[in-house]
Amino acid sequence: MVGARDTAERWARRLGYVRIAGTDEAGRGALAGPLVAAAVILPAKGEIQGLEELTDSKLLTPAARKSLFGLILDNAEAWSFSCISPWDIDEEGLQPANMTAMREAVLSLEPAPDLVVVDYYHVEGLCIPQWSIVHGDRVCRSVAAASILAKVIRDHLMTYWSLHSPQYGFESNKGYGTAQHLKALADHGPLPCHRSSFHGVLQMEMVLECADEE
Repeated sequence: MVGARDTAERWARRLGYVRIAGTDEAGRGALAGPLVAAAVILPAKGEIQGLEELTDSKLLTPAARKSLFGLILDNAEAWSFSCISPWDIDEEGLQPANMTAMREAVLSLEPAPDLVVVDYYHVEGLCIPQWSIVHGDRVCRSVAAASILAKVIRDHLMTYWSLHSPQYGFESNKGYGTAQHLKALADHGPLPCHRSSFHGVLQMEMVLECADEE
């Protein structure tokens, strides 16, 4: 596994930026559970032992993410996260909720960054210079670190829901629309943690309403 390059950070420091934050989210496409965004400022010093394998969280095993999670918390200059509930996602819409989560995560950093690197998106309302980079979690180590924090935190929250409602298999599908999850929705209906505005869940609610009327 090749770790994320520090290309973005090196260019930013050449331009005079000192505290460079990366931000990313997890859970955008799930049918259930919160959307979680994280923001991380890594030290400007050289390679930190153990963090050489930082990369997009989706490319890592759960064990590797868990190991890197602890190392990031131990070594980051600053880190933060924000959770947006399923109810707020339904009310705001997915993209506004996504922006809210990343904005809250960045603005919670202390000390504040002087540059933010965002994976793909531009986050409005930061009042901080930012770079939007496609596949930022593969070319910017702080974005990769944020992607790992967001993923591990969200997976932990979904594990709670798996204990509460084991029939949905959240411990393995993490709220995404797998065949197992969709079957559980068909058999048992949606939970409070489901996003009622999402197609797979909304369709199931309609079926349940029709069944109630018969």
